[in-house]
Amino acid sequence: MTDLLSARLQMAMSLAFHIIFAVVGIAMPLMMVIAEWRWLRRREEVYLALAKQWAKGTAILFAVGAVSGTVLSFELGLLWPEFMRYAGPIIGMPFSLEGFAFFLEAIFLGIYLYGWKRVSPWAHWFAGVMVAFSGMISGVFVVTANAWMNTPDGFELVNGTPVNVDPIDAMLNPAALHQVIHMTIAAYAAVGFVVAAIHAYLLRRDPANLFHRRAFIIAFLTGAVASIAQPISGDFLARQTHRHQPIKLAAMEGQFETQTHAPLRIGGWPDEENQRTDYAIEIPAALSLLVHHRADGEIKGLKDFPRDEWPPVLIVHLAFQIMVACGIAMMAVSLIGGWLLLRKRKLSDARWFLTLVMCCGPLGLIAIEAGWTVTEVGRQPWIIYGIMRTADAVTPMPGLIVPFVSFTVLYLFLAFVVVFLLKRQVFQSPRILRPNEQPRS
Repeated sequence: MTDLLSARLQMAMSLAFHIIFAVVGIAMPLMMVIAEWRWLRRREEVYLALAKQWAKGTAILFAVGAVSGTVLSFELGLLWPEFMRYAGPIIGMPFSLEGFAFFLEAIFLGIYLYGWKRVSPWAHWFAGVMVAFSGMISGVFVVTANAWMNTPDGFELVNGTPVNVDPIDAMLNPAALHQVIHMTIAAYAAVGFVVAAIHAYLLRRDPANLFHRRAFIIAFLTGAVASIAQPISGDFLARQTHRHQPIKLAAMEGQFETQTHAPLRIGGWPDEENQRTDYAIEIPAALSLLVHHRADGEIKGLKDFPRDEWPPVLIVHLAFQIMVACGIAMMAVSLIGGWLLLRKRKLSDARWFLTLVMCCGPLGLIAIEAGWTVTEVGRQPWIIYGIMRTADAVTPMPGLIVPFVSFTVLYLFLAFVVVFLLKRQVFQSPRILRPNEQPRS
């Protein structure tokens, strides 16, 4: 295993692990705040019990996310020193602001966890709002830094050296807004469906438990609204990718030939050697329509670019197809849920619908992992698109297989701890049969 491959695998593993806790830190506090707001408005004890239970889960995941995020920050410097030397002065601001948001989240989470009956109810709720806001804004700053790697901006190149750096322009690069919106919505959709699936499972075992009924509704509506909005943000992001990274879009769609009336491919297996995509269902002119809003819009194919600048087409295409398939399935279930609500049906009473939500539970996280694969692998062979290749950024330190194995063991241990703690947390949830009944463990 080469040092470059070891570094890339270690970074991929770290990102894949940490991103789960990052999206939970964005979305979970929102549901916690909604539950407490419902308690403040209606004074039903079930909402108070729900807010406290979700707060404990948020704290567990926040702690593990802090550990994995710290490891990730060290890896940036240790594995990619040339990238940090080059990009540090340009994108240092969003990383610094992310650190500020992290500490803000930690402070208000502490107030939220230990402030019950110590501060006024609405002040306590405001602390939860600040946890939700700082968790969301923390993700925003990280994504803007990643967007800069896709569309570098905010500096001038003189003899290969960046000068006249404008950190604000760098942070507000062309891809920033689209990626931020898409990723934030994805976090709410994924976590909403995961939590809804857990409570759907528990509802099937205990249909009378009001705790799970209320939890299911809040979580499902959070995930449903986000999953319906997600295709809109995805459309804007795809068109931005066409403008600034056309080779990535070509890999996503398995598009080898430059053409007008380009088809949208469902499935398919890209064959890089013969430069074609086999076994795909093609919708004529649909890709041109989506990107240009007209059928004769031109889509650049991979053949228009140097062969050594192609990303791994098969990986990018399959990851994109997985992401889209998961998103469509979640959106479909959300629309079914909306239809049931319009017919004044109680979602928590329909066992077949609870089963559907359970099946969709992991799809949001799978879509996020696949989406980040598209973002990162689709940029290859560049670590900074069009400026620095990944091979030129890696550390010259040999023997990277040792830290790769060490960090793998660490992440497996952390995963075991999280599963163990959350399993106890979920199955110790209270059983409440009437709105005003006191919860009991």
